[in-house]
Amino acid sequence: MFDANTVKLGIAPIGWCNDDMPELGAENTFKQTVSEMALAGFAGCEIGNKYPADPAELKAQLDLRGMRIASRWFSSFLITRPYEEVEAAFVKELEFLANLGADRINVSEQSYSIQGQMDTPVLTGGHKHVMDEREWGLLCNGLNRLGRAAADRGFRLCFHHHMGTVVQTAEETDRMMANTDPRYVFLCYDTGHFTFAGEDPLAMLKKYVDRVGHVHLKDMRLPVVEEARKNGWSFLQAVRNGAFTVPGDGNVDFDPVFKVLSDAGYQGWLLVEAEQDPAKADPLAYAIKARKYIRAHTGL
Repeated sequence: MFDANTVKLGIAPIGWCNDDMPELGAENTFKQTVSEMALAGFAGCEIGNKYPADPAELKAQLDLRGMRIASRWFSSFLITRPYEEVEAAFVKELEFLANLGADRINVSEQSYSIQGQMDTPVLTGGHKHVMDEREWGLLCNGLNRLGRAAADRGFRLCFHHHMGTVVQTAEETDRMMANTDPRYVFLCYDTGHFTFAGEDPLAMLKKYVDRVGHVHLKDMRLPVVEEARKNGWSFLQAVRNGAFTVPGDGNVDFDPVFKVLSDAGYQGWLLVEAEQDPAKADPLAYAIKARKYIRAHTGL
């Protein structure tokens, strides 16, 4: 189905230690995390809050385990901060990633984001910011400029639609994609966030498969999502209560997702990203579960 020479499997450290809630998995060290990723059979990962800040040190530890960096999250503030300030931080991250041999960076617009607010409902109450015309212009023009800066350095900027942010829904994703340059702005396609938002992840993939630059494989426990809606949970409360899980453990149908990506000749990373409470969901056990599922369903 996939060519193992052009499609690599990775996993995010967020299953071991949560960036937004560092108390979840506080006991898990960096070395334990990357060792367990390798033990589970993954070739790469993204960067978490416990990773060494020195790229040489980080690369040495990854090399020992046969691992590499696939990408990392970058919080942009294109609609609330001067562009030059955002670009300076962005280029710094590109330089860090280049030292690690990566060529993808995941950008999420964090202006007015409610994803990190423990008590703000994410599905009800109209708390999510909705951009006006001026803000849309700032976002899309800014993404084009950042994407060009990334391309000049051999990177693809992959925009991460995300719950609680200004680009959460299918409509918002459509507008962002329609108003950005396909040469410079790609999609970090996330099965879980489209599902959580009440959208059809397969329909979105079919629409944008030619612009997918990075893939997050995230499964959803839909009964928990429904509880989040009924109880007015925040994004973080939904995480704590188990809304997310690894592929094969929830309600997302991954087989058609794999087929669309494969038929389109997707090249890049398939990266498992499933933030859970490590005290409830043993990270190594779930990493192994995900790896077995992907092997059974893709041959990789």
